[in-house]
Amino acid sequence: MRPILSGNYYVNFVTEAYEKLNSYISEQLPSTIFILVDENTNEYCLPILLEKMEANATIEIIEIESGEENKNLDTCSGVWNVLTDLGADRKSLLINLGGGVITDLGGFVASCFKRGIRFINIPTTLLSMVDASVGGKTGVDLGVLKNQIGLFSNPEMVLIDPLFLETISEREIHSGLAEIIKYGLTYDVKLWNEIKILKSLSISNIHNLIYRSIEIKNEVVTEDPKEAGLRKILNYGHTLGHAIESYFLESDHKDKLTHGEAIVVGMITEAYLSEKLLGFSSNEVLAIKKHLLSIYPKVNIDQKDYDGILELLIHDKKNVGGQVNFVLLSDFEKFKFDCKVEKELLIEALDYYNS
Repeated sequence: MRPILSGNYYVNFVTEAYEKLNSYISEQLPSTIFILVDENTNEYCLPILLEKMEANATIEIIEIESGEENKNLDTCSGVWNVLTDLGADRKSLLINLGGGVITDLGGFVASCFKRGIRFINIPTTLLSMVDASVGGKTGVDLGVLKNQIGLFSNPEMVLIDPLFLETISEREIHSGLAEIIKYGLTYDVKLWNEIKILKSLSISNIHNLIYRSIEIKNEVVTEDPKEAGLRKILNYGHTLGHAIESYFLESDHKDKLTHGEAIVVGMITEAYLSEKLLGFSSNEVLAIKKHLLSIYPKVNIDQKDYDGILELLIHDKKNVGGQVNFVLLSDFEKFKFDCKVEKELLIEALDYYNS
């Protein structure tokens, strides 16, 4: 697979990715290489990376706890203290080996430490491969509010190796598939049609889906790096989806959702809003709902949960002047930004998901 140029860095694939990594290390000669992992990538992914890495520099491993609940400033502070204790300097390199929590948080940590050290992202989940690999977004959550603290900062390179997908659960694979579906609905309906006929997901049949998804996100963020226009389509399903994800994360009586499971609820409810406000075909909306619910378990959203979910919408980082803004569809690949939606219609959309 050909490397994809994203801004000033390349997304490299499979064997060539490790060749590029080793060339970079031999040319740049970092003083120390730090590898940020969680307990899962430390056990299952780090051995794969170390077997393929060639480096004369000292390698130090920094492990944090996995999970969205640890994507916060307290964790960042812990990593900054470890970097300081281990003598990291401006010539150090941080390699972020993990899912979106690791790459988002690690990129933020590197970009702030000593006003910025170099970092490389190696996403190990499908979600992080197709979503976090391009775009330059780094950051952490503030309480349960997702990605409230962060900045745009590009890595030196990104390495994509689908072999890492063998180390994660089927549930996590499906979490990443939700982002690919989003690209299909908003940008490339051929991708959506390809997903609809898939009997199952495997390492062998997912390569092309990963590559096309990265191409799409790269095309979008290259045209609109700071989310002034086109890049807003990447938020489809995420406005209500993030609120639902946050609500379930902070709730004592709800099981946590994966990012993809929450975004699926968001895509179904926002398809309903699209029908009501922009005339998106009701038959297609129903087809989207049926197909997504054939892949993903139905989420139990009680009516008593509605107010808590809608309250979290107010804090969405895409809002302007307190107004909640949605990206909605008039058809596949046809969208409208900054759509205003009344509370009554949001409740209707949640009822539609539950019906």
